[in-house]
Amino acid sequence: MFAPSVYAQRRAGLQQACLNGLLLFVGNVDSPMNYHDNTLPFVQDSSFRYFFGLNEPGLAGVIDADSGEATLFGNDPDVADIVWTGPLPSLAERAAKAALERNRPYAELAQAVAEARAAGRPVRYLAPYRGETLIEMGRLLDTHPAQVKAGFCPELTRAVVALREIKGEEEIAEMEAALGVTHAMHIAAMQNAKPGVVEYQVVGIMEGIMRRHDWQLAYPSIFSKRGEVLHNHHHDHVLQQGDLVLNDTGCASGGGYASDITRTFPVGGKFSTRQRELYDIVLDMQLSAIDAIRPGVKYLDVHKLSARVMVEHMLRLGFFRGDAHEIVESGAYAIAFPHGLGHQIGMDVHDMEALGEDLVGYGDGTERSKLFGLGYLRLGKTLKAGMALTVEPGVYFIPALIEAWEKEGRHSQYINFAKFREYADFGGIRIEDNVLVTEDGSRVLGEPIPKTVDEVEAVMAV
Repeated sequence: MFAPSVYAQRRAGLQQACLNGLLLFVGNVDSPMNYHDNTLPFVQDSSFRYFFGLNEPGLAGVIDADSGEATLFGNDPDVADIVWTGPLPSLAERAAKAALERNRPYAELAQAVAEARAAGRPVRYLAPYRGETLIEMGRLLDTHPAQVKAGFCPELTRAVVALREIKGEEEIAEMEAALGVTHAMHIAAMQNAKPGVVEYQVVGIMEGIMRRHDWQLAYPSIFSKRGEVLHNHHHDHVLQQGDLVLNDTGCASGGGYASDITRTFPVGGKFSTRQRELYDIVLDMQLSAIDAIRPGVKYLDVHKLSARVMVEHMLRLGFFRGDAHEIVESGAYAIAFPHGLGHQIGMDVHDMEALGEDLVGYGDGTERSKLFGLGYLRLGKTLKAGMALTVEPGVYFIPALIEAWEKEGRHSQYINFAKFREYADFGGIRIEDNVLVTEDGSRVLGEPIPKTVDEVEAVMAV
């Protein structure tokens, strides 16, 4: 946890939203793996943790938006708990870590909610995303879970997003700590991805590095020579000389902050001419995007810039024909770049997206596109100093997508389908870093992880 004053300041910041009533934050509970007492690794609700700090199940926090008072609801350990867990701090001791002077038994939470509602005071909450939380909220509000889901408070959501998306120095330090371990994981992957090795063996090496810090993955690793499958969580291929491997892996720090890094490299340590040609396109896409990031710029425009850089290169190689601007605006470019350039990152790898992707990534007059590819852009709005985000362009050759578009003649005036078919067995390339928006530009977070062709080949030669 951070210093208690950090959480007090965050709750005070929420008061500036001028909401009224009770602000209810229900923390996560343990989720059984296959029976009640065999649980999955615990991950706290990030908004509860942001305002109340505690990374333990079975807690809830309430902020009285009218008085400013905040209360932690939970249970003191009893002897039955201590038998299994050893000595535990009292609820009051835990509350003090987050600068909370008030604490009450969890059983009194429903009464506090009922009293507020009986007095005509609104009970405001964020959209629940876990089934257990949805059921608990239904119990607390004495309503059907379907009504709970529809009754979240957009005003509270916007206030929470406005606070959480501007990262403090302590948060950046946590993210860079996570990136330090992620750096070691990616170097190990490059150096152990040799011919004859199975993908899961490399994944095991990476996760071992992380586990030595008693940390968790920020998301399931994507490590595959089938890089054209965007969320490929299978690790069962035997690596062969010359395979192009896409490694999208990040961990979460002890304080709960995520890293999200992708590198693509050749098994055997040497890029072929064809691989190098396309790899340098993706690198130019990424570096151009990072250079364009600054306060006041819409990330939607940065995405389009990155797409245009790709199209200009691929026009020269014969993949597209026509005007680069028209190809980007039509959406034809998405045959090779079918996802968004990036998303916010922080306590969640896709930071705050459980609160509502459009509420987090859009607004200020920026609307999500309906075009294939561009519609997957999770962050489109105007950037502000203090925001942390991913920059992760890619080029992919997805046989099913190429075949489907050619069959229907989609964008046939712009796309050379014959050229794309020549690369149907190529796979995919993505390069991703985590970037902080600064007052006058941007800064790539963490120690640099090799990403030029020469840097990657050099580290793989060790």
